Amino acid sequence: MRYDSLADFMSTCSAALAKGPVALIMVEDLIEVASTILHHQKAGFAALIVFAPPELDLPEALEASVHRVSHDVTQPGAVEAVVNAISDAAPGLWFYYCYNAEYLFHPFCEHRSIGELLAFHTEERRNAVLTYVVDLYAGDLEEFPTAVSLEDAWLDRSGYYALARNDANLHPKERQLNFFGGLRWRYEEHIPEPRRRIDRIAVFRAKPGLRLLPGHLFNVEEYNTYACPWHHNITLAIASFRTAKALKSNAGSTFDIHTFKWHNSVEFSWRSQQLLDLGLMEPGQWF
Repeated sequence: MRYDSLADFMSTCSAALAKGPVALIMVEDLIEVASTILHHQKAGFAALIVFAPPELDLPEALEASVHRVSHDVTQPGAVEAVVNAISDAAPGLWFYYCYNAEYLFHPFCEHRSIGELLAFHTEERRNAVLTYVVDLYAGDLEEFPTAVSLEDAWLDRSGYYALARNDANLHPKERQLNFFGGLRWRYEEHIPEPRRRIDRIAVFRAKPGLRLLPGHLFNVEEYNTYACPWHHNITLAIASFRTAKALKSNAGSTFDIHTFKWHNSVEFSWRSQQLLDLGLMEPGQWF
């Protein structure tokens, strides 16, 4: 179904929000939109809502399988406004949000659905899932100048680290860390400091008053924690071309970058086990 605006969707959104988990896909450009949709459909989301510019052209069958909303998500604060509006409309429902050319992976995703994972996570009394955004990049930038290629995708196997996340009094927050690595670390001179983190609370359960804030965090502190107090919890990974795309489309950085590959690059297998082996997500108590 197609909607002319966010307001149009919100006035008739009951069918789209009847059952979770629901994926919200923010389309910033026209690169790999169809593959993003297909990937998340295979992950087991009950519904996909695609926020995209009118010029996006999808295959007819794919268009019919999603709820499409005409909306400019590139404006400052647009993504937060979308997430918060939809969260208000469906308290108790699980949501996930990402951008085009981003692909969610969860432990054992080849055999278990995202719904199964969130059922277990709910039983552990958790309402959010920490997600690491793992930068992907094309190995050959001459052949793939946008830095996007599903067939020639690479990632960093090391160089990830965490620092304490402090409160206003410079005291470390309980069970919260800022995570760094990937292209945002290696090319930090081209990345504004507030955008260098790779952690995102991309999967969450809606509740009254919940607000997504700039920086991919929520106004409820417990949502921003990486684990509960008594044991480790599941974490997920988003394999993302977003940073590579930005670095190669930005005039201030594109001419400085001839390849993203370095001695710690490995080809991406598109399998959850590789991300588990690299420590880029973990199953917690879910086996």
